[in-house]
Amino acid sequence: MSTHDTAAAERLSPAQIEERLASASVAYLPLGSLEFHGPHLPIGLDALTAHGICLEAARLRGGIVLPPYYQAVGGEHSRYPWTIMSDAPHAIETLLGETLARLDALGVRRAVLLSGHFADEQRDLVTRVADRWNDTDAAMRAVARTLGQAPEPPVAPDHAGRFESLVLHALSPELVDVAALPDPDRFPAPAGEDPYGQDRHRADHPLHGVFGADPRRLDTENAAALLAHLARWTATLAE
Repeated sequence: MSTHDTAAAERLSPAQIEERLASASVAYLPLGSLEFHGPHLPIGLDALTAHGICLEAARLRGGIVLPPYYQAVGGEHSRYPWTIMSDAPHAIETLLGETLARLDALGVRRAVLLSGHFADEQRDLVTRVADRWNDTDAAMRAVARTLGQAPEPPVAPDHAGRFESLVLHALSPELVDVAALPDPDRFPAPAGEDPYGQDRHRADHPLHGVFGADPRRLDTENAAALLAHLARWTATLAE
């Protein structure tokens, strides 16, 4: 079992879970979506990155990491190919609330909800879940954030651009294939365009569905530092 796997709750026996929680009574709940991220990235990127960052945080701070929730709301990609997301937050909120209640009953004292999908609607969803929980008299406390809320990241958050490509590259480089995008010399992004503008929705755009810095000449040497920054921040949420 690898260092990362020792924090993954689904790979642990009850006795192993209790041993980890005795040292740090923290449970991480990663969330994401199944969502189009261009031709160069997998549709599960948001949850994959949240789960990987939580595993890194647990390596630093201790605790356990639950399997990711592959369900989310919000954003502008709901009608893109192979995007499978909810139109309403209620069912997701119910499941998260039930999970928090069970963790509290099992003696966990801190729950960290981290969403790799950071549309405004998703941020509001996880914030409501944590706030509603913290209004109870339960012993466990909850904190909820999205990756878009990470303070002063060395790379600006985006959708399927440099930020998300680098984070996933740091975790699973075999899942990042920038060669699947159009050649940047033959098909450059229009000069002076807004990298977050609506033109990126056009199917004929060389960066169709990519909102943020062009990932085609990916500076992978910066991937590890970006992951480390996000992991350290996530670990502080458990304190």
